[in-house]
Amino acid sequence: MRDAAASDSNRPGTRNLGALKRLLRFTRPYLGRLIAALIALAVAAGSVLAFGQVIRVVVDSGLGTGSAEALNRSLLIFLAVVVVTAGAIMARSYLLNWIGERVVADIRKAVFERTLELDVGFFETTRAGEIISRLTSDTALLQVVVGSTLAMTLRTSLLVIGGVVMLAVTSPGLTGLVLIGLPVVIGPAWIMGRRIRRLSRASQDRIADVGAYVDEVIHGIRTVQSFCHEPVDSRRYGDQVEAAFSVAMSRSLSSAMLSGVATFLTFGAIGVVLWMGGHQVLAGTLSGGELSAFLFYAIVVAGAVGSLSDLVGQLLRGAGASERLMELLEIRPGILPPVSPQPLPAEVRGRIELEQLRFVYPSRPDAAALDNLTLVVEPGERLALVGPSGAGKSTLFQLLLRFYDPAEGVIRFDGVDIRQVEPRALRSRIALVPQDPVIFGADAWENIRYGLDSATDEDVRRAAEAAHAADFLDRLPNGFDTYLGERGVRLSGGERQRIAIARTILRNPALLLLDEATSALDAESERLVQDALETLMKGRTSIVIAHRLATVRSSDRILVIDQGRIVASGRHDELMAEGGLYARLASLQFQESEPPARAALRAVVGQA
Repeated sequence: MRDAAASDSNRPGTRNLGALKRLLRFTRPYLGRLIAALIALAVAAGSVLAFGQVIRVVVDSGLGTGSAEALNRSLLIFLAVVVVTAGAIMARSYLLNWIGERVVADIRKAVFERTLELDVGFFETTRAGEIISRLTSDTALLQVVVGSTLAMTLRTSLLVIGGVVMLAVTSPGLTGLVLIGLPVVIGPAWIMGRRIRRLSRASQDRIADVGAYVDEVIHGIRTVQSFCHEPVDSRRYGDQVEAAFSVAMSRSLSSAMLSGVATFLTFGAIGVVLWMGGHQVLAGTLSGGELSAFLFYAIVVAGAVGSLSDLVGQLLRGAGASERLMELLEIRPGILPPVSPQPLPAEVRGRIELEQLRFVYPSRPDAAALDNLTLVVEPGERLALVGPSGAGKSTLFQLLLRFYDPAEGVIRFDGVDIRQVEPRALRSRIALVPQDPVIFGADAWENIRYGLDSATDEDVRRAAEAAHAADFLDRLPNGFDTYLGERGVRLSGGERQRIAIARTILRNPALLLLDEATSALDAESERLVQDALETLMKGRTSIVIAHRLATVRSSDRILVIDQGRIVASGRHDELMAEGGLYARLASLQFQESEPPARAALRAVVGQA
């Protein structure tokens, strides 16, 4: 299912309207309103069909007899039917629209909740724009289908069925002729409908491609502009828009052809019926009123069949959207809470035990990211992880947060296997401070309080002061109430890091995971962030992916990881004396005076 979400070629096309049946479970809480709406719909359709008999009475009893009293009586009946029809249509329209809006709102919430529950691995193989497309364009399309199209289809279907019955009551002979011609009308509609189904799903997929590309470009707009890539992205976006337009026009052409063919065939059949019925009136075997009623029902049935062809096309588009939404709802997260969760000890210690861990990423099954890794981190210990890129350092963080489960081995937190713990209970005791912290489009209060709504404003301010963030936040136009911009664009890198550290201080975790937050900062920002980190790490278990010499020297222990294995362990001086990988990394990476990249750049500039 995960691959299906990521690849158009693996997605099954919508084969029929059955995809819409899965929406029925969302109507169960509103069964009373649904029954009332269906009754109103049936009354509205029945009263429309009653017009045929009213017309027959008006022609045969009112006009045929020449009686003014009979004509007045017939017209009063006609007016009564009009009143009933208007009331039923009003009730039907309101109730079905209410149900449609309510069901789609519930689907939106259900899909978003399921999306939040999916494991990190899903988001590594599925584009963010694809998910956004399903939550926006697909639900918008479904809103139209459920709110109006489905109701119109039910009403039209009742008119077709009821109209055929009334045709049979009025003139069985002519009805037989109509039924014989019915396959001629339905056959082409069915054949062309299959093509519309395929094009409807393809159209939604192309729209998702457009959304995914926009999401990617907008989020990387600084890189786009700094590399003068605007013309290329504009052209590529235009190509995707044109591809979506081409598929949409193919679908529209097929739908238009379907409507035209259905209309021509149905009204052509009416012409044949009118010709034969007229001869029966001339022969005296059929009255003028009966022929009028029959023609009314024939027109109702023909119009309904013509409308059905278009409505079925819209329903098929809705079925495609429904299928895409239901795909998300039916995906089972890779990380599930245990049936009977085991609580973590009430006394928080932060002791970590890793026993013979082996882990392979689903997208890279041939190479183990961690292989036979065994480790114990004592409460309050400060552990530094050192190793080349791809060694498995970040993977270890993801396993500790239980974003993935290891293929082999056990991870214990305070003596409890984390697979036996409810994931939220585990993650509430862990905090991650990444190199590139996430700042949300909200004010400072909400960003620091994130995930801990019970914290007071005083708690938030104390955390900000501990993280050296209060000073710059107070200088903002509205202080802590200032909107920080989408992804914190109004803040510098050091300011974003201090917001993230304040958030972590407020959380007060037992285990702190640091993908060292100072590696990309200037000297002044680094000093402030480093001071905040020292406050944060004091007295708690900390595991740090180290990029700076100051970090490894202040650590209680250093682990050197290479190709998913621990190849050395000790303090800085011990590992330097041993030589090997650590000494080589230290000579290249851990430079107090000057980062190696800057030294290399200076050397190149000097040679030039």
